[in-house]
Amino acid sequence: MTYAADRLHTEAAYIAYYFHWSLDDILDLEHADRHRYVEEIARMNTQITRGR
Repeated sequence: MTYAADRLHTEAAYIAYYFHWSLDDILDLEHADRHRYVEEIARMNTQITRGR
């Protein structure tokens, strides 16, 4: 099974926007690692939004 290209682009854009990493660096990540960064960014944004 392959990972949907649209989802991959969404994750890459999300990580690049917040961490300023290059596309090549992001695409070199394993799926699980890339997904973990997406989750961590979302968690940080939630904390900021809640004022923590």
